[in-house]
Amino acid sequence: TVRGDMVLKPITKNEIVNALHSVGLTKGHTVMVHTALSKMGYVCGGAQTVIEALIEVVGEDGTIMMPTQSWKNLDPEDGVHWTVPEEYWQIIRDNWPAYDKRITPTNTMGAVAEAFRQWPGTLRSDHPARSVAAWGKHAEYLVNDHDLSNIFGEGSPIGKLYELNGEVLLIGVGYDKNTSLHLADVRADYPGKHNSIEHSAIMESGKRVWKEYETLFVDGEDFDQIGEAFEQSNAVNKAMIGNAELRLMNQKRLVDFAVDWIQKYRRG
Repeated sequence: TVRGDMVLKPITKNEIVNALHSVGLTKGHTVMVHTALSKMGYVCGGAQTVIEALIEVVGEDGTIMMPTQSWKNLDPEDGVHWTVPEEYWQIIRDNWPAYDKRITPTNTMGAVAEAFRQWPGTLRSDHPARSVAAWGKHAEYLVNDHDLSNIFGEGSPIGKLYELNGEVLLIGVGYDKNTSLHLADVRADYPGKHNSIEHSAIMESGKRVWKEYETLFVDGEDFDQIGEAFEQSNAVNKAMIGNAELRLMNQKRLVDFAVDWIQKYRRG
C-alpha cells in the first residue's frame, strides 16, 4: 500500500502485541479500548487481528471493554438524523427498530468495536443508544444493569471500570473519543450543568415502545483540552503502531484529574 511517498508495510498481530506490551498493557488488566483502525495503516487481518492481539495480551484474567453505541436510536430532534426533513421525523419515532443487543449495529464506533460486539464470549449492555461490550473476567459485572438514565455515572459500565481501577487505551484516537471523561462530567459541578430528555426504541413487556428518559446533558467539547492538560502532569505511556499513536493511562487518575479541571475551567 502506498500513500504519497510512504510505503506502508503490513502490520502483524505480533507487532501489535509488542506495542501493547511496550505501553504497559499486561495479563489481568481491565481496559477500555477506543480504536481507529484506519489510522494504523494496513493491518494484516484488520479488526480481527487487533482484537486477537488485545485478548492475547490481557489473557483470560483480563477484561476488554469497548463502546458499542447505537446513537441513531435517539429522537431526530437531537440532530442524529440530520438528512431527514422534520416533517418525516414522526416516521422515525414510529418505526426505528427496538434495540436488540445481539443485532443492533454500532454507529461510527469503528470497525474494531463493530467486530468486537459480535466476538464469541463478548457481552453487551442494555442501553439502547450508549451501550458497551465487554469480554473476559469482569465482562458480566461491567455490562449488567446499564440503566437508561445512568449512561456514564456511578454504577454504569464506566463507573464500574473506575471501581475496578481499570485502564484506558487509545489507539489512533484523541481524548474527544475518551468515554471515561463522561464520568467526570457526572461527578463535577460546573455552570450550566443540566439534564436533557432523550427517547429511544426499546422492547418493553414484549412490545416495541418509544421510551422517554432523562439523562445528563454533555457534549465533550473540551475533552481534547482536558487530555492535553492531563498529559502535561501525568504519566501516559505511548507507542506507535504503524501511523497510530497508542496511549495507555489509568482511568481513575484521568477521571479524578478531569473532575478538578472541569470545576476550575468549564464555564457552561
